[in-house]
Amino acid sequence: MDKVVTHQAIEQIEQLAGGSVLPRCLHAVANTGIADALDDTPKDVAALAAATGVNADALSRVLRLLSANGVFAYREGLVSHTDASRLLRVDHPQSMRPLVRMLGLAAFWSVIGEMEYSLRTGLAADAKVLPGGTWGYLSGNAEASRIFDEAMAAKAYAQVAGVTAAYDFSGFKVVGDIGGGKGHLLQAVLKSAPDARGILFDQAHVIHASGAPSDRLTLQAGDFFTDDLPTCDAYLLMDVIHDWDDEHATKILRRVRAAASANARVLVIEAIVPDDPQPSWHKTLDIWMLAIGGKQRTLREHATLLGNAGFEFTREIDTHMGVSIIEGVRTG
Repeated sequence: MDKVVTHQAIEQIEQLAGGSVLPRCLHAVANTGIADALDDTPKDVAALAAATGVNADALSRVLRLLSANGVFAYREGLVSHTDASRLLRVDHPQSMRPLVRMLGLAAFWSVIGEMEYSLRTGLAADAKVLPGGTWGYLSGNAEASRIFDEAMAAKAYAQVAGVTAAYDFSGFKVVGDIGGGKGHLLQAVLKSAPDARGILFDQAHVIHASGAPSDRLTLQAGDFFTDDLPTCDAYLLMDVIHDWDDEHATKILRRVRAAASANARVLVIEAIVPDDPQPSWHKTLDIWMLAIGGKQRTLREHATLLGNAGFEFTREIDTHMGVSIIEGVRTG
């Protein structure tokens, strides 16, 4: 005999099936600057709507949903901040508004809308939806690229301090940041290790936007799949490996190993998928990465990648800022 279905189980499926409206509401309030128009004094929803150029009734209904999930407090027509909603302000030192806006890009949501394609094939859905895939789309869309870059910079800003606090870089002579973007991490590493020199390696258009070189910082443009990498005794790869499937991730690491000096360290800095059955943002992020051809990995999977590329996994260091440092040493 079939078991009686509980109301809780029914509501769980309802929320999961129709719950995409929740993040879309978050994206909408981030794009319209609702949090920036609200200071520490509660504000009438009609006044807040007028200040931001949105419809008052629609804002009221959106805030009712968001506040039920801890983003803003909304009672008797008055809106006030919560710790979560303050993170949507531009001036917050740990602002998450750029990340929210990036994840809300219409093109990215069209990719997520093709999740069934990825489920059936195991392939990235972005190539099906976006000409040139995610990276081709960003390279050809200046506004989306700007939002993406702002999100990556904000994320790096929040996590770089955790990396330099968790790891001692003082023993290295030359540190290479592979796919290091504008060099936020490498600059912080060089500040923490004043005797070290750094080499920032990325694509030419990224390198040209990263600023001027110095006596301690060299800029090297190239493609890490085809061009020679610099010889260093430490390599940083922050949020690089997760952009690629196992085959391409292993190829990147093997190219690092081929360029590395003897006993060089590679530091893969990534969010680790927890090996437990509990909900986790990193498990959600992994599905985003599935849609664009990448993968968030467990610690065991990272260790396997390192081993297949000629590195011995030595340790994992939790930075307590949402990412871990996975350290490997060059073998052979």
